[in-house]
Amino acid sequence: MPPTATPATLPENARRTPPVWLVTLLVCAGQFLVVLDVSVVNVALPSMRAGLGLSELGLQWVVNAYVITFAGFMLLGGRVADLFGRKRIFVVGLTLFTVASLAGGLAQEPWQLIAARAVQGIGAAVLSPATLTILTTAFPAGPARTRAIATWTAVGAGGGAVGGLVGGVLTEYLTWRWVLLINVPVGALVLAGALLWLTESRRGEGRRLDVPGALLVTAGLALVAYGIVQTESDGWSSASALLPLAAGLLVLLVFVAVEARTKAPLMPLTLFRLRSVYAANGAMVLAGAAMFSMWYFLSLYVQNVLGYTPLQAGLSFIPHSLSIVLGSKIAPRLMNRAGAKTLAVAGALVSAAGMFWQGQMDADGTYLGTLLGPGVLMAFGAGLTATPIASIATSGAAVSDQGLVSGLINTSRQMGGALGLSILSTVAATRIAADHGGRAAMADGYGLAFQVGTVILLASVLLMVLALPRRPEDAHHD
Repeated sequence: MPPTATPATLPENARRTPPVWLVTLLVCAGQFLVVLDVSVVNVALPSMRAGLGLSELGLQWVVNAYVITFAGFMLLGGRVADLFGRKRIFVVGLTLFTVASLAGGLAQEPWQLIAARAVQGIGAAVLSPATLTILTTAFPAGPARTRAIATWTAVGAGGGAVGGLVGGVLTEYLTWRWVLLINVPVGALVLAGALLWLTESRRGEGRRLDVPGALLVTAGLALVAYGIVQTESDGWSSASALLPLAAGLLVLLVFVAVEARTKAPLMPLTLFRLRSVYAANGAMVLAGAAMFSMWYFLSLYVQNVLGYTPLQAGLSFIPHSLSIVLGSKIAPRLMNRAGAKTLAVAGALVSAAGMFWQGQMDADGTYLGTLLGPGVLMAFGAGLTATPIASIATSGAAVSDQGLVSGLINTSRQMGGALGLSILSTVAATRIAADHGGRAAMADGYGLAFQVGTVILLASVLLMVLALPRRPEDAHHD
């Protein structure tokens, strides 16, 4: 789900502004690139592995390096934009993202690609919050702003949905490098437009930046993910696994201590006194851990086991993409009828059913018999779940905290996804190695990842049932 923020007011000293349709086009193009890069690499992963000699587990860092830095710096990015100017930070973030895309596309070693993806994530974390705040300053409050935000949201959802198809086309007809290089001309074009036509705005408040907090949470999450990965090759009792796990947990504890003492915390701990905030964020971490990895394992399964080409893989995910968009679009209407908590639970159960079904895959699977049905269920349930959880998270927060809480729920989803990918990839790799490789072993390993994902998602459902408030007035009660 793309990050959200509370509407900002128009600057009193606003200069002559460009047409609002042009502003909308520019910021939506920036948001499209950011969201697209979460999913576009999935179909290209087997080609990346062959081209750079990436290991089975090393593949996940092509995804996780982006997601972890994106999540870790997202909240900081929003504050930087408010303090130093939305246009300036939009330009800085887009420049960083574009340059990192070029570096990744030209990478000759696995570490170069992973490092470029990490820098891409930082650029995305700076760029994404600025896109929405620029948009809200361009429109006065009312129906016009609502339509603009709806367009921004749809573009973000579309970027994630078409990532598989775009990645498949580029990998099939050009090379895997173009899933990154395509950002360079598009980014340069949007950058030129931003420099020419966007106007500057900022809140002008003298707020401090919690840079230590952003660095600590990102480093802690990366260390924990690395430790989980090491358990596959060295075991849970090995120093190579235990040391980074312990170090990561220690760094996260230091992060909590820093947040408790700093005057301008990245993540104000007082917000977690609200039942709506801690329950919704906990549920989103678990749901994200299960759902985020769906595209990753499906991409590997259809290409490594079923022998699909990258283009065939991208085309095969079109029904999945349409399903998640459909679920996201009808979720607000269903919330009005059934309630946010009921819809969140129902959506997660639908997705869990699809995930369990997908976990039965084998080496002789077919598109109609193995992929279509469970894939549509997983994606549709994911689309239904995200909106009501976000709605519950913000229901108990003060108006002044709405944007921050929206950023927290998005950060929780990304962080859950990064840790979930590390856990499920390790589970799959362990099973594949135990079965001595081969198509059947890979199908078994990927299937086990979906089965474990089902358990994680059911844990999320249990947390929703027990902890999510049913009514807004219950959001403050423990």
